[in-house]
Amino acid sequence: MTPSDLFDVAIVGAGFGGLGAALSLAERGAKVVVLEALSYPGGCASTFTRGRARYESGATLFSGFAKGHLFDTWIRRHGLKVDVRFLSPVVELRSSHGVIEVPNDRAAFVEAWVARSGALGERVRAFFREQLAVADALWSIFEDPRLLPPFGGAELLAHVARVPAYLPLVPWVGRPLERALEKHGLVEHAALRTYLDAVCQITVQTSAREAEAPFAMATMDYYFRGTGHVHGGIGVLAQELSRAIERLSGSVRYASRVDTLRREAGAWTLEGRKGKVRARHVVANRLPADVASMAGLPLQGTLARLDREVRSGWGATMLYLTLDETKITKPDAFHLELVGDTTRPFTDGNHVFVSVGAADEERAPHGRRTATVSTHVSLEQLDALGPEGHARAIADVQASMRRTIAHRAPEIDQAIVSTMPGSPRTFERFTLRRGGYVGGIPRRAGLSHYASLVPSPVARDLWLVGDSVFPGQSTLATAIGGTRVAEAILRT
Repeated sequence: MTPSDLFDVAIVGAGFGGLGAALSLAERGAKVVVLEALSYPGGCASTFTRGRARYESGATLFSGFAKGHLFDTWIRRHGLKVDVRFLSPVVELRSSHGVIEVPNDRAAFVEAWVARSGALGERVRAFFREQLAVADALWSIFEDPRLLPPFGGAELLAHVARVPAYLPLVPWVGRPLERALEKHGLVEHAALRTYLDAVCQITVQTSAREAEAPFAMATMDYYFRGTGHVHGGIGVLAQELSRAIERLSGSVRYASRVDTLRREAGAWTLEGRKGKVRARHVVANRLPADVASMAGLPLQGTLARLDREVRSGWGATMLYLTLDETKITKPDAFHLELVGDTTRPFTDGNHVFVSVGAADEERAPHGRRTATVSTHVSLEQLDALGPEGHARAIADVQASMRRTIAHRAPEIDQAIVSTMPGSPRTFERFTLRRGGYVGGIPRRAGLSHYASLVPSPVARDLWLVGDSVFPGQSTLATAIGGTRVAEAILRT
């Protein structure tokens, strides 16, 4: 083994956390290799092909594309060939309270809520005013990831200067979003509550009653902060980031599953189907328990805490649809959030997110369009049922998804030509995430979310990225997390 055979950093997994770390390291001249088990990048936010159709594997709407935001910066800096469409409405929520369109103009959105709230209109305005102050404080950090840990002197001075902007956060740390509704006398505003529960379930992975208020208030602005639809699928962005890494002399190797990590002679050896790779540092875009197993580490300390938090979260059950284009009146991509019964939990097919690709994306045979439909399922509950009970429960959830689509979006239901189901086991098989956990750690109210803001290795020179570590929980957040881990490695 010569020095030229030793990488500075080996990255396990080409999800957006791994890609973010790899690109940031390559930009700074590090010798980087990315090892991806699949034949394409993106992980849980990828675009895959079956037959003659291409589908989004999971996530379908993405922020970070406004001018100066992370993805926009990378697109401009590296000349990435990515076509982002800013839709309006961004999402259409349908429930027993009617249709709520979410435009990409926040002020217009708030005024629409004020108008539909009658005597509660001014309370709604005050609620959104307070929410915006919290969102501005947190999104300003996401818009300049240098303000996230690890800090240098300049970043600390910048935070000191921003102290007045952070003050709106103080009353809400450790408290649920429910308290904000109580403060403004809006607990009984059923339509607003439905909207907040729906937004919280797909962003912070829990209901408004339980969601940590600062996180929830920030993600309530998700649709207004550079969120768009990647034409052709999010896989286009993942592929372009991979090519940028290679243009910077990094290496991205597909069909290169890593099975074991072993520390020896002052470096890590990564071994899998295609042989061995050695590197000074390893960045693992995998779940904590998977990394512990690969590296032969005890599941304790940080790994154990993260694993417990992951297991309190969710899996996803999917329907990948092919639609008759002639029965869809909207030529552009569009996104529907459907709630069957607002009195039941927003899980298990009662709450689904439907994303339909544009007619001109060439993601399906002529006359067809593809759509991805997802819902949350509790993996702890499924695992308790045993293999046969698990299978029956997933079939019941998928039937519930179809009923919700038929009830709230009959135009989609009537256009379905074919259906390909997906389950947590599908995600486990294709993303190598044990159990099929997706979406990140639920941000339930409590101070524990602030305990791991600073990137740190879980073993010597072994780092985690992805939705299970801060900031987690969205494609943008995992990419930002990758950049911060890269910065921490470079400082060593």
